[in-house]
Parts: sequence; C-alpha cells; structure tokens
Amino acid sequence: MRRGTVGILVALVHTLAACEFGPFPYSATGIAWRMTKPAALLMNQETAQVIQVAFRNAKFPNITGERAVRFLGKVAYGLTNIQLNNLSIEQSEVELKENDAIDITIKNVMAIFKGTLNYGYAGAWFLQLFHSVDFEIESSIDLQLNIKLMCQEDQVAADASDCYLTFHRLTLHLQGDKEPGWIKQLFTDFIAFTLKLVLKSEVCKEINILAQVLANFIQEIAANFVQDEDIRLDISLASVPLIKANYLESHHKGLVQYKNYSDVFSDSLFSPSLLSESRMLYFWLSEHILNSLASAAFLDKRLTLTITGEKLQALFEIEDTEAQRRAVEMIFQGTSYNDSVAKVWSLAQPQISLQPEGTVVKALVAAEISIFPPGKEPLMVLYMEKEITVTIQAAYAEKKLHLHPLDSRIEFKAFNCTADPSGNDESIRNFLQKMILVTGIPEVISRIQPTLISLMNSKGLHLFEIQSPEIITRKGYLIVQLDFGFPDHLLLDFFEKTL
Repeated sequence: MRRGTVGILVALVHTLAACEFGPFPYSATGIAWRMTKPAALLMNQETAQVIQVAFRNAKFPNITGERAVRFLGKVAYGLTNIQLNNLSIEQSEVELKENDAIDITIKNVMAIFKGTLNYGYAGAWFLQLFHSVDFEIESSIDLQLNIKLMCQEDQVAADASDCYLTFHRLTLHLQGDKEPGWIKQLFTDFIAFTLKLVLKSEVCKEINILAQVLANFIQEIAANFVQDEDIRLDISLASVPLIKANYLESHHKGLVQYKNYSDVFSDSLFSPSLLSESRMLYFWLSEHILNSLASAAFLDKRLTLTITGEKLQALFEIEDTEAQRRAVEMIFQGTSYNDSVAKVWSLAQPQISLQPEGTVVKALVAAEISIFPPGKEPLMVLYMEKEITVTIQAAYAEKKLHLHPLDSRIEFKAFNCTADPSGNDESIRNFLQKMILVTGIPEVISRIQPTLISLMNSKGLHLFEIQSPEIITRKGYLIVQLDFGFPDHLLLDFFEKTL
C-alpha cells in the first residue's frame, strides 16, 4: 500500500466504527471536513508507490516442505533468501462504499522474486542427493483492499486486514533452466500453493502495519497543524463520520485548549447540507472556534504590537497638510520618530462574529506613544483607549493569506495627551481617528498577515498545490472550499524516515 491507499487513509483518518456519541449528532461539531470523490480518485493515482513500500518491507520467511515421489522417495525442499527483485503496477481503482468502507483494487501487480532453492531426495536404495540452485519467480497478482477505521481510546486505528491477493500467474524459473524439465515442473506444482499463502500473509500483514503507522502519522500531523506553543485544538471526533458514494466527511470538536483555559461548546450550527460536492475539499469552522482562539491569544499576551521608526512615521504622515503637521508636532514635541515608540495592545478578549459580508472583529484596544528625547527622561505623550470594529475579508492566493479590512469604525473610550491636558482640542482627536482608520488598522492587519502565513507554512501548508480556494463566511460559521494537488514527496519522505 502506498500513496493512493495512503491518500484514502489521509482522507478518512478520523472515520470511526465503535465510538458512541450523544443523541444530537452534530451539536458538538466545531470543525467539519469533507473530501469528495474527485479528490479520492486523484490521490489514488499514487497507489502503486504505496504497494511497492508494502512489498519491499515484507519479510518473507523461508519456505520448507517435502513430498513423496514415486521411485525417488521423499523429496525435501527449502526456499531461502526470498527477496523482491522487481515490481510494476498497471492500474489502481477506488470505490467509496456508503456507510461501510473504502474498496481499493490494484490490478496486474507484476512482481519478480529471487532466492535460493535447496532440495534433496532419498532413493529406494538409500541414495541421497542434495542440490542448491538460484531461482526466480514471476508472478501476476490482483490486490483487493477493504479499508476500515476503528476508534481506540479516542484515537483512530486503521484496519486493512480485509486484504486479498489473486494470482493470475506464478512461474518458477531455476537458474539457467539447466535442471531437467520434470524437476522444474515438480517444484512449480507443489511449491506454488505454499508460496501463494506466504506472499498473501506477508504482503497483507505489511499493508495493515502501514495502515496503522499512517493513521498515527496523519493524526500527529493534524494535531500539530492546529497547535502553536501552548495553544491547541482538540480534534477528537464529535460524531460518527459519513461515508457516502460521492464524499467522505468527519466532524471534530475543535475545542481550544490553553493552560487552565477550558473551552465548552454544544450548540453547533453544522449540518451536512451546508457543504456541496463541486469542489475536492471542504472545511467548515464554527464562529465559536475563532472566538476561543482569540481568547487564548489574549491570555497568552500575543495581542500586542510595537511600532517604531519608519513604520511609525508612515502611520502619522498620512497626508501633507497643515492640520497633520500641527498634530504631529504637538504629540511628538519635536522628537524624531527614531526616538519614539508606539505600543498597541488589547485590553479585553476580542469578539469575533462571522457574517455574510466578512469576519467582524470587535476589540477594546489601548495605545500609547512614548518619546525619548536625547539627554532627557522618557515621557509618555499619548494614551488612549478605543473600541474598534472592523470587518475583514480573507482570501488565499499564491500560497499567501490576504486579509482586507472593510467598514472600520472607532469609538474613543479614554484619551490623554500631554499636548492637550484638557482634552478640548478636537483637531488632535480627529487626526488620530483618521490616522487609525486610514493607516493604523491596515498596519496592524499587515503585521498579523505574515505571522499567520509563517505559522501555516511551518505546518507544511505551502507544500500543497492549492487551487482556486474560496473562503466563504456566513452567519455563525465559515467554509473553506478548494481543489488541490497532492505533494508527491510528502509521504515518500515519511516512509524513508520511518520504515
């Protein structure tokens, strides 16, 4: 079994057979995932390489036996050092069996095995002759896999034990064909049956081992993808997955876990009818997950930003007007931007709402500006608190996440400026409000964007050829739908490092 079968295992890694859930099937679903038939067919194209791994890693035992032959007495034989010498695959097919399993058929596996044949016979007059000769076995095999996944202690274990090998040809060639024809025919006839059993046993056992290894591997990959330092998501199953003729679907809790922070969720809006079948891959995310992640990021003190130098200058010099020059002079008191620093941080957990127009973020934010005049004590010249509401549209293109702020609104909650102790100078506040809306919010988002891209790429997202992705927001949930190309080297590297 290699990447086609692996691809199906990747697709169904959270499929469940024996776990029990509550009476409301989707109420605890924070994340849902759907793979359609075209994606399964695409990944099944790599099945040949998975099968090659199984054959190469199979450890074939020595085969021994004996048989009574007229006039020769008992003929004993042993096949040793059996090794795969060559292998080719003609065709692989996959079928989704609704509410059952994944059927994978690999046709015309042409395999050549080599080894050593030792045989001897004791004649009627106690004549003993022993011979050793190299052999080659040509075989043509069809392989049928019926893969199921089971739940074991909240983990998913793959079961590929339903495995069948059908032999169309099994031909034994002795070295140089120098032995008499009847010897070759003799061994071909009574070795073939035993050899078929051994090949089936060892190859199918190796396939099952690979299935178990891959199930664990995919779960580790998924768990790592949704974890960053102390913040992670619980991706255990929330309900029994669906296996339909046209798609596979699994549902996960997606509860945020952070130190002592405990997340609870039992009012999901998810329904399978929310997802279609026109694209290869779908992800459904609840609004609750985004809110919980924002809360964890706030508790982890990640929602802070420091701005200095040229970035600070770009913020305040949004336009070359007298009003702008006056406001900047009053705030910075003649101190250069290089001797100034602005700090922005969240005072409370941001609130996130998913709406058809985009992701609405509401946050209570504090900002302060400090100056460091040469030869003087540092001085905080501005402190303000403001409630900001901004609608963000997200897109993914050219392996980058793009965040576009729309419809931003700001409301001052506190304001203290050394240049305006009374707070009566509306020109400064008006300038700051314009600065925040025009350049401040885009600057904050521009800092968040590369951080998220770097985080996603560190999890390997950039390895996939993601095609025409769409991020669609609806009231209370978000859907990501896309087509993709599977990275050929990903599982090859895994096999080489693991097996």
